[in-house]
Amino acid sequence: MKSTLPDLLLDPSNPSNADARAHLDTCPACREELHSLESTFALLDTWQAPEPSAYFDQKLAVRLREEQEREPAGWLERMHARLLFNTGRQFRPALAGALALVLLVGGGSIASISGLHLGRAEVSATVNDLQIFEKNDQVMQTMDLLEDNSADDSSTATPVS
Repeated sequence: MKSTLPDLLLDPSNPSNADARAHLDTCPACREELHSLESTFALLDTWQAPEPSAYFDQKLAVRLREEQEREPAGWLERMHARLLFNTGRQFRPALAGALALVLLVGGGSIASISGLHLGRAEVSATVNDLQIFEKNDQVMQTMDLLEDNSADDSSTATPVS
């Protein structure tokens, strides 16, 4: 029941705390715990954070600038300083290139795995049959034209004797 005492202290009118309020009437230890919590919260309400000195911001800015301008001793310290004090702008092109590479490789892999190929699609047997019929029809029309032309030529041509 002691775990519900902070909730009761923060929101005493909440209906979910009715059991805790009823328990407080019968349990002196919990009532003492609630009074202790109330006094702690009251003490925390009176506490004020100490004000920084008048030169705190200036000293902080100077120290920060000194740390930024200080030459790092080794490679590891330079990388640490670059990550700590840098805005990250010079890493953006490298990050964009790496992201583009990941997208290309990942997209190609996914397309390869899913069977999405950009090659020629397979033609079904029905389509093949329809294409053959169309070609046959074109051949028949061409034959008819040739027969018509040969009939016209034979009627206008003079017989050879």
